[in-house]
Amino acid sequence: MAISRRGVLALGTLAVASSALNASTKNSTQKTDKKTNLKTDYKAALPDTKNPRVVVVGGGWSGLSIAKYTKVFAPNADVILVEQRHEFISCPVSNLWVVDKVKLEYLTHDYLQAARKNNYTYFHATAIDLDKENQILKTSEGNISYDYLVFAPGIEYDYSRWTKDIAFENRLRQEYPAGFIPGSEHMTLKNKVINFKGGNFILTVPAGNYRCLPAPYERACVIADYFKQKKLNAKVIVLDANNAITIKEKGFQSAFDELYADYIEYVPNGVITKIDLDNKVVHTEFDEYEFEDAAFYPQVRGAKILERVGLAKDAKNKMEAYINELTYEAIDAKNVYITGDSRPMGFSKSGNTSNSEGKYVASLIAQKINKTKKIKWESPTTTCFSAISIAPEKAIYIYTQYAYDKDIVFSFADTISGEDWKKDGLQHATSLYNWADAMYDDMFN
Repeated sequence: MAISRRGVLALGTLAVASSALNASTKNSTQKTDKKTNLKTDYKAALPDTKNPRVVVVGGGWSGLSIAKYTKVFAPNADVILVEQRHEFISCPVSNLWVVDKVKLEYLTHDYLQAARKNNYTYFHATAIDLDKENQILKTSEGNISYDYLVFAPGIEYDYSRWTKDIAFENRLRQEYPAGFIPGSEHMTLKNKVINFKGGNFILTVPAGNYRCLPAPYERACVIADYFKQKKLNAKVIVLDANNAITIKEKGFQSAFDELYADYIEYVPNGVITKIDLDNKVVHTEFDEYEFEDAAFYPQVRGAKILERVGLAKDAKNKMEAYINELTYEAIDAKNVYITGDSRPMGFSKSGNTSNSEGKYVASLIAQKINKTKKIKWESPTTTCFSAISIAPEKAIYIYTQYAYDKDIVFSFADTISGEDWKKDGLQHATSLYNWADAMYDDMFN
């Protein structure tokens, strides 16, 4: 292929620029260590400050709340939110998007707007390491010194109960994603549901304290209703590793029995022993199930960054945070806090819980910055609405806080539930949207 004179000049200019860049790099502070062949560290592109610096890793419900309310409680703090995503997509309410009841714009929000509105800095980067002694967070975009550091990195999936084969795990992640980490997983799930032609659609419920206890049951309800409205010859098979519905059992079970008897098959103690992806058959301890499509939700674990930087302990192989469970402070690192879904306490791994405990952690950090008297432990609040139908829209809900005993064992306290969807379902569906509006407004405005 012939290259024009303009193209030759452009290539020449590029070569000169590349040579200059290489020369500049050799003379810059990013010098190569001849012994290790690795570049030395460099500072992140952030202005210096004389104010106390609070760095928050993770822009989920907890991290966003901590960033905002640290500035509210300690206005002189220099707060930096480190997040690897460019935009926020909500996991709560996403089941309704999967079945076309809300638009993606409703779930998607602007990190830059949140930072502008609440007077902190959004820094787009990935946390990769931690220098505890010198209080430096290492990121993909440079090092950040901190006075206080918060990790709110969320969950990761643990497929080890199903397979030790990495190639097979990657097939599960790509072909049948769980749909509980926002973004592409939800998009794939939505395409699966919208384009489903009929047959068995398998959903799984993991054991343990997984992200958003009622969400798999809500997902089963709304997908079943979607299939029902389309008059598909289809069934949602719910393989639950638990011996019963884990939360809002009365409301979900009655919906399964009365609304979706022909569309949902609920299987308690449905512990998976083998998944045959080529023949599309799932084996449990007691039976096997053929499927046309599926979303396999494995058990969850704390984010691997905590393990990598030495802030996790092997709590029954879940690698959750090693912290003081009343103050969220790391046991082995000064002025480091860990919150959100990676903390070990048995609180619900849900949006409202993370948001409310984020405010508490922000108040703890502000108390140290402001040098005020210590504050008492505050329970997180779990307020959770779950849709059980989409035509018409009906929902159920639960509200709870937590208490602890002398051995710091947590339990539910002050629980209120609204599971009568026949009487109050329409009203609860309205409340679901009011709750979401209020939460998004709290974090982003």
